[in-house]
Amino acid sequence: MYLKQYENGRTYIAKLNYQSDLLEEINKICLDENIKAGWINAIGAVSSLKLGFYNQETKEYVYTTYAYDEAMEIVSCTGNVSIKDGKPFCHIHITAADKKGKCIGGHLVGGTAVFAGEVIIQELLGEDLIRDTDEETGLSLWQ
Repeated sequence: MYLKQYENGRTYIAKLNYQSDLLEEINKICLDENIKAGWINAIGAVSSLKLGFYNQETKEYVYTTYAYDEAMEIVSCTGNVSIKDGKPFCHIHITAADKKGKCIGGHLVGGTAVFAGEVIIQELLGEDLIRDTDEETGLSLWQ
């Protein structure tokens, strides 16, 4: 088990720009503010959604088959901030519902267009939270 203690630092709230890329906007905030560890929560709606899925057998992300070009409500969007390759990295999962309430979820990847988005980022103070390749899973995990 990996366990570290952190304290709350700065708290950021942001209204994201219409038709901006959801992941890019959140990443930009963390990079601009030099957030090295944190917690992310977002609500709103998207005009299109792009998800990733980690194939545990091949140890690769699949991005090509999980794109939805329709209006959806963000039901849940949560993630964390850590350091990967020397800079802030946002790892975010999202669940969204279509007009009938059917939900789909997965790993948020670039290409999701914001219709309306409100984000809260809670910075955590302590040692830098570093990601590196985990040999067992092939994922980039906290080390």
